[in-house]
Amino acid sequence: MSEPNCIYKPTDKVLDRASIDLGPYVPAPDDDVLVCRCEEVTKGDIRRAIHDGMYTMTEIRRFLRQGMGLCQGQSCTKHVRRIMAAELAGTPAAALLDPELSRAPMRPIEMSVFGDGEERGE
Repeated sequence: MSEPNCIYKPTDKVLDRASIDLGPYVPAPDDDVLVCRCEEVTKGDIRRAIHDGMYTMTEIRRFLRQGMGLCQGQSCTKHVRRIMAAELAGTPAAALLDPELSRAPMRPIEMSVFGDGEERGE
């Protein structure tokens, strides 16, 4: 029987965060470029978070709220992954750059869609 396709990649290795040395954060000339317009996150914010020890998309998202705005990460997730790949290149943490899971709803939905559209007075 074949294994079902799974979106999670099983990992046998545990990341030793103490062994990852990215060096000190050095500001770059393009650090003020806006990456996530919805939450106003800049490239410098992402780079600084990576140098502070956040090596996964989930950690970056929870700390900076990148991808939690109106577009739900549809316009910025690719850019964040590129920045992370550039910063983590050549380190064991680069293996953690798995695809980030999107959660429904992918587009903003008015709450009236979930109900019958009528207001109830109690």
